[in-house]
Amino acid sequence: MDLVGRINGALRKVPTWPFYILCALPPFWFLFQGLSGALGVDPVKVMEHRLGELALQFLVAGLAISPMRRYLGLNLLKFRRLVGLAAFFYVCAHLLVWLVLDVQIPSQIWADILKRPYITVGMAAFALLIPLAVTSNMWSIRRMGAKWRQLHWLVYPAVLLGALHFVMLVKGFQIEPLLYMGTILVLLVLRYRPSRRRQMA
Repeated sequence: MDLVGRINGALRKVPTWPFYILCALPPFWFLFQGLSGALGVDPVKVMEHRLGELALQFLVAGLAISPMRRYLGLNLLKFRRLVGLAAFFYVCAHLLVWLVLDVQIPSQIWADILKRPYITVGMAAFALLIPLAVTSNMWSIRRMGAKWRQLHWLVYPAVLLGALHFVMLVKGFQIEPLLYMGTILVLLVLRYRPSRRRQMA
């Protein structure tokens, strides 16, 4: 058996439930760091950034699962739901920190959403992810049938909007958000590029 086959065989034996617990821990660690003064002079902004970036990283990881299987033979499909729900969890945590610790004034929330384009884009990405998180279960898959797969295509505009939110958020020219956007675009091209088998048909 080749290396990829051995890795896939080992992954089939790995349960997913411990990773749900592990994915839930970092926000509490960030909160502890913020309360203990370990996040610098503006802990709220640091927490917002870390949670938002983790959300984007999980979205990118979810986007990479199909290309990794297609081009490398590495089968991580059993972790796709975990990765997607973790991404949504971090988006919610990112949003909660912004609402409760940053803005704080309810009347200011809608004003910021409407007046600041990067917030508008971020909220649009969040809105697209809501139905995906709600239907990430076997009952919804059986109930919706083919419509479930069509609905979950929303992840593609959602992840693009998430990356655009990051690009618009930073001040001046910074390479990090552009790397995220570039990675996402490459993964989308790999996802929809015709396979060699189709090209030969």
